[in-house]
Amino acid sequence: MPTQAEKAAIFQSLHQQSKPLLVANPWDAGTACILAALGFEALSTTSGGLAVTLGRRDGTASITRDEALANAKSIVDATHLPVAADLENGYGDSAEAAAETIRLAAEAGLVGASIEDATSDDKKPIYDFDHAVERVAAAAEAALALPFPFMFVARAENYLHGRPDLDDTIRRLQAFEKAGAEVLYAPGLTRPEDIKAVCSSVSKPVNVLAALKGAVQLSVADLAALGVRRISLGSALSRAALTAFIRASREIKEQGTFTFAADTYSLGAITDFCHD
Repeated sequence: MPTQAEKAAIFQSLHQQSKPLLVANPWDAGTACILAALGFEALSTTSGGLAVTLGRRDGTASITRDEALANAKSIVDATHLPVAADLENGYGDSAEAAAETIRLAAEAGLVGASIEDATSDDKKPIYDFDHAVERVAAAAEAALALPFPFMFVARAENYLHGRPDLDDTIRRLQAFEKAGAEVLYAPGLTRPEDIKAVCSSVSKPVNVLAALKGAVQLSVADLAALGVRRISLGSALSRAALTAFIRASREIKEQGTFTFAADTYSLGAITDFCHD
């Protein structure tokens, strides 16, 4: 098992390769094992996947920092891969809270994490520009102080909160880059021209959220051609698994049949992913 510093160096180097880094998003130790066995090179937690697992609603400050980091640590401990984390808005409005969350993330074994500029307040969903930059600067400073490279991701959340303002999103990402973020991320972009505009506006790697319903036609090769350096899946794998769960449950309840089981892996085969 590589050390945290070794994982951090690997993770950093994966951001420097010529092809985009494809980061898969497990929601527990078991799914992390499966993704590692399937050949993914790096993992990141999903706040959406964790929220559903806990019976909560994502993006409403319903998950505590301790819960998120405990989930992240279980994923870190499950595989040899570098693991980053979706840490929502840093579990607090202040810059100090964002910085402390990064320090605690490193203590949990993580080698990267994202902090977003969303407030979890429906009345004012996005932090004011200056405050958002201040929070990113504090988190970036905490990441830089660690004894290994920590891939800190700054997220501009406009598009996930009904504010499809490309100019403001680019302005924020450019400011986040200047404040020290290692990766820039604006989840919710679906139009190729918008993705290309974001990628060309900054010099640090841009992460794009793939598998969105409005952009499922965009492949890894398509995103690479637009300038994307990192691709993540968010809650997509969790949604895919739960969709199958719902469909199978409905078949049983509404039709009284069990045909779904004909196309499933055996429990033994699934377990083998984690124990080969």
